[in-house]
Amino acid sequence: MKKHGLIAALCAFSFSMASAQQAATTSDACANLASLNLPMAKIVSTQTVAAGAFMPPGAAMLNPSQKAIVAGLPAFCRVVVMDTPVADSAIPIEVWMPVKGWNGKFRGQGNGGFAGQTDYLALAVAVVQGYASGGTDTGHADTGPNPDWALGHPEKVIDFGYRAVHEMTVKSKAIVEAYYAKPAGHNYFVSCSDGGREALMEAQRFPADYDGIVAGAPANYWTHLIGNALYNSKALLLDPADYIPASKMPAIQAAALAACDSADGVTDGVIGDPRGCKFKPSTMVCKSAETDQCLTARQAHSLELLYAGGRDSKGKLIFPGYLPGSEDGPAGWIPWITGPAAEQSALYGFAVGYFKNFVYEKADWDYKKADIDDAIKLAMEKTAHAVDATDPNLKPFAARGGKLILYHGWNDAAISALNTINYYNDVRATLGTASTDSFVRLFMVPGMQHCFLGPGASFIDQLGMPSTAVPDDAQHDIYLALENWVEKGAVPESMVAAKYDLTATPPKLLMTRPICAYPKAAKYKGSGDTNDAANFTCDSVVK
Repeated sequence: MKKHGLIAALCAFSFSMASAQQAATTSDACANLASLNLPMAKIVSTQTVAAGAFMPPGAAMLNPSQKAIVAGLPAFCRVVVMDTPVADSAIPIEVWMPVKGWNGKFRGQGNGGFAGQTDYLALAVAVVQGYASGGTDTGHADTGPNPDWALGHPEKVIDFGYRAVHEMTVKSKAIVEAYYAKPAGHNYFVSCSDGGREALMEAQRFPADYDGIVAGAPANYWTHLIGNALYNSKALLLDPADYIPASKMPAIQAAALAACDSADGVTDGVIGDPRGCKFKPSTMVCKSAETDQCLTARQAHSLELLYAGGRDSKGKLIFPGYLPGSEDGPAGWIPWITGPAAEQSALYGFAVGYFKNFVYEKADWDYKKADIDDAIKLAMEKTAHAVDATDPNLKPFAARGGKLILYHGWNDAAISALNTINYYNDVRATLGTASTDSFVRLFMVPGMQHCFLGPGASFIDQLGMPSTAVPDDAQHDIYLALENWVEKGAVPESMVAAKYDLTATPPKLLMTRPICAYPKAAKYKGSGDTNDAANFTCDSVVK
């Protein structure tokens, strides 16, 4: 054997031995976590998972892009914890840590709906991107809209409300420090919907948990959000004549767009700021026989109520109404508000499930007999402390250098976008404009429905899965925008959202559009392709 061949062989052998030794050491480090002492918690299992070897529960439901992410998982240490902070509380926690290439950061994961499931896909995305990550189902298993786990279990309601995510965060950070022999350099939490509520709960109650937080479409005024769902359910369903069938949604959306689409200077199927839309449902009342292209007088009245927001017996607004312009479509009003048929909408399910199990604690509770005033009063008394994340005093979070990004789609059919503006304005009124501007930004996204999708440019990589069609940078990725703000002081004053044809493989880029820090909004320059963000500027608008 020639000298250089021998040297190469010896080097290769040495490298393979070093690699094997490193793998054994890493595996031992993961296994050794089994003896880690965690207050009020027990390590259930530790396992070094080989690259590409993990398949999450429900994997058959993942789309091809999601399956590719899971298949691309690098080797990671998976730790399962059972946390029991109080009696009748059992919070499962998953902590995943990449064996190699850790970026030195931790990302906490949130939940949607009534929680009940750990977001394995979000954990996978984080690990693929180099993060250590943690998640929880918040202390109960639930795959549907009926939270019967809450019936007679007030501690589980508290777990769902705020305790479980905090416990997950504390335990995860301790495990990360033990595994890597040093703490994470920065800690982040990015989530939407109920996860947005969880995000604000963390900023408000546990300001030391995270350095940076993104709260998308937050369900933070939970008692009144679901109270409004009860109001709408009664308004639409008590008398069949008031119900608006799914078949009429395309005509409603078309009428709203005809009235308001061009107000922002671009006719593109998106209303830039729907607050200025003066569409009147009465203009759709049938002039002769009823068809799907018109409304009865009773249906027009119901539509007006949905736009206006529910009110109690004294005329006080329960929760802001929904905004016109995106009533139709797979993520529009049909799945969320009206349902494909009576009593089949998601918000109807939320209303019945919440008031039956959380509030009245009666399995046979009947929404038809409920008094709105009494229902909301009791909801506030029994559950507001656990589930509402409305405290505008974020001074402790800001004092630690924390940064908060809020975002909401103008056409959200699950949670009115006006609610997030209200919370943002409450923070400004409490802390002052200058103080708020030092650590909070709000982005309102035209044409975005609930958390993503919709007729507008609605992707800002909020799902943690950047597209190859646009640059992977802080202008296009809300995760990177948050981290640049926390770590480099780069204030996010605007971002570029994208719209894709998701039926194409890979998804085809259709449009980019700037989204601007509120109260600014994108304005067309007057020339150039309206599908190109470069032809828009961020202009000031009236609050």
